Amino acid sequence: MGMTQITLTATLFGPEDLRIVEQPLGSLGEGMVRIAFGAAGICGSDMHYFCHARTGNFVVTAPLVLGHEIAGTVAEVNARGTHLKVGDHVAINPSRWCGVCARCREGRLNLCENIFFMGSASKIPHMQGGFATFFDATPAQCVVVPRNLPFASAALAEPLAVCLHAVARAGDLIGKRVALFGAGPIGLLTMLSAKLAGAKHLTMIDIARQPLAFARKLGADEIFDISEGNDTLIAATLEQPFDVVFEVTGAPSALALAIRTVCRGGVLVQIGNLPGGEIPVPANAIMAKELDVRGSFRFDKEFEQAVGLIVQGKIDVQQLITARWPLAEAPAAVRLALDRGQSIKVVLEA
Repeated sequence: MGMTQITLTATLFGPEDLRIVEQPLGSLGEGMVRIAFGAAGICGSDMHYFCHARTGNFVVTAPLVLGHEIAGTVAEVNARGTHLKVGDHVAINPSRWCGVCARCREGRLNLCENIFFMGSASKIPHMQGGFATFFDATPAQCVVVPRNLPFASAALAEPLAVCLHAVARAGDLIGKRVALFGAGPIGLLTMLSAKLAGAKHLTMIDIARQPLAFARKLGADEIFDISEGNDTLIAATLEQPFDVVFEVTGAPSALALAIRTVCRGGVLVQIGNLPGGEIPVPANAIMAKELDVRGSFRFDKEFEQAVGLIVQGKIDVQQLITARWPLAEAPAAVRLALDRGQSIKVVLEA
């Protein structure tokens, strides 16, 4: 397989320094499979890395191939006893868990103490991502999908899994009034997941007009544009506070507003990646309203659930895609993705 000796990668070298570079591929390691790139979504964390060479507390200290929302075709197998064969179409779970630490043994795989996550600077050396014409994975990371499923749909199983996990963290949503701060792809997919889980009324809150219009199109019952201030939102929630709030923006001001607008005894789920370091929040309200504040980090078993929902057509992830670019033009595609006026979800394709 001489042609697979080189992989073209979208590699980050520093803030706003994303380059397409050729890298040699070594021989495939024992227990691994080699994947030919099919499609990948550009995620908010990819954009954070692009702009700042960091996201939250994860700092890029060496060249990093971005990309963790990925799907492709099995090109080579060097693993015994695997269900995978060359030619299989697969959605790739970017998480590689250790399976032996305390959190893994509890069944909370997303909190694995030794996790490696594709395209993330969370560990040193960094685990390289999937914005590459060829990349390697373990069989456990690969979920086979039907060949007639577009690669772009399979790639978006990863963000959907994040949202399914957040909805699971929220608890029972049947008949609940649910609000979401942030109408980006994760906010929109969380909204669709909450609806699937039985939420009665869905409110989307943002500071950008186009994403809010998109949320309305996808089924939001109510939208609030708080770019000019939040008086109308506060007034509305004084009469009918939200039972459950998802904070998806990672903006400290949105977290503070979520705490103000959730009902007494309500649930607040933090999905957004807040800035590193300490941030001020109205923490006394957590006590006075007896709130449940729950973090939601990545996903575990929800990845397979996400693939299933997409394959069955229960959640249409394709409707979020606003642009498709070739992998070789990843730097320009990331810049487009950063423009919220034009983009909801930008997908790279082979």
